[in-house]
Amino acid sequence: MGFDFRIIRVTFDIGGTIKTYASPFFITVNGTKYGNPLQNEAEIIIGNLDKDTRDYLVTASSPYNPDPRPKSIIVEAGRESYGVSTIYEGNIVTSVVTQPPDIGIVLKCLTGNFIKGNVISRNQPGQATLGQIAQQVADDTATLLKFQAKQRNIANYNFTGSALNQLKVVGNLGGINIYIDDKILVVKDAFVPLQDTLVVVSAETGMVGIPEFTEQGIRVKFLLDTRAVLGGGLQIISKLYPAANGIYVIYKLGFQISTRETPFYYVAEAARLRDNP
Repeated sequence: MGFDFRIIRVTFDIGGTIKTYASPFFITVNGTKYGNPLQNEAEIIIGNLDKDTRDYLVTASSPYNPDPRPKSIIVEAGRESYGVSTIYEGNIVTSVVTQPPDIGIVLKCLTGNFIKGNVISRNQPGQATLGQIAQQVADDTATLLKFQAKQRNIANYNFTGSALNQLKVVGNLGGINIYIDDKILVVKDAFVPLQDTLVVVSAETGMVGIPEFTEQGIRVKFLLDTRAVLGGGLQIISKLYPAANGIYVIYKLGFQISTRETPFYYVAEAARLRDNP
C-alpha cells in the first residue's frame, strides 16, 4: 500500500479575485471552532510565495483596503485516498509577512467578521416559532440554516444591533446551541448531537494519546477525520482509559494541520451525553 499523501488547499476570494494555493507550498493552519456564538478563528501560514504574490495578498487583505467587499478564505484538507472537505471558512482580519529567511505570509481569520458591522433591526409581532426566527438569523448572516431543535413559540421577539450578535440573543432563549460553522447556521437542542454524525475515535481509528477529562466533559486528539463535525457525535473507545468510554457531543473543535510538519489533527472538546450505553 502506498503512502496516503496529505492534501491542504487554501482558497482566497478577495474582491472577486480567486486564488488557490496547495502543495508544494508550505502551509500550516491552526484554529478553533466553537459551538456557540463566538467567532471561529484560524491562523494560516503560507510559505514559499514569490514577492509579487506576497505583496498582493498583504495589500488586498489589508483592513485599509478601500474595497468594501469581503476578504474570504476557505481551507480544505484531507488525504489522497478520500479527498478533501472544508475545514474552515471565514474572513481575513489581518495579514503580515514572516521574518527571513523563510519568508511567508501569516493570515489571521474570523468567521462572520464581514457581517459584524451590519446593523439591523428585527421584530416578530405576537408569536413566532423558533424555526422562523432561526431562518431570519440565517438570512441576516448570509448562511444556510440547519435546524435540528424542538419547535416552540417565542413571544414578542425583537432585536437591534449587529447581525452577528443576533446569535447571542437567540442563544439566550435557552435549551439550544446556535452557531455558524463555515456557511451553515446550526440551531440544535443542547447536549444533543447532530443527526447521522457519530464518529468512532479509538487507537485503531487514529486517536493520539489518551482522552483527558475536563470540567465540561472530555478532550481528545485524533488524526484528521473529515467526518467529524462541530456539534456532531463522538464515540470514544479507549483500552488504556476505559472510564472515558462513551458517546459525547462536540462543542469545541480545534484543528492543527500542516503540509510538511507533524500536525494533522483534530482536538475535540465534548460533553458526555446523559444517556450513555
